[in-house]
Amino acid sequence: MLLVLEFLINIQANFNVAIISSFQGDISTAIQETDYQWLMFYPCLYFFAICDALKDEGGGTKSYSFLPFVFSAYFVTVGLIYSSTLKIFGVLLGPVFLPMLF
Repeated sequence: MLLVLEFLINIQANFNVAIISSFQGDISTAIQETDYQWLMFYPCLYFFAICDALKDEGGGTKSYSFLPFVFSAYFVTVGLIYSSTLKIFGVLLGPVFLPMLF
């Protein structure tokens, strides 16, 4: 089910277009083409899937072992929120690179 959700969010958010435009250095196109309402779901789903996979493999048995994944999803989401306006050293990083930096 998580895979279906990942494909749905990826397609609806135009995330592949944003990735291609960002890697080509065309950040303004990446920002314009991205549907932020859909892309906001991506970090939480992504880090939940990683945490769930860890638990399925027998890891994450200690109390609060989920917290690194929760904080990662939170900071990536905050980075996504500011990705269309926040400049780092005068450079606008866009919806792909700024969330990774956060």
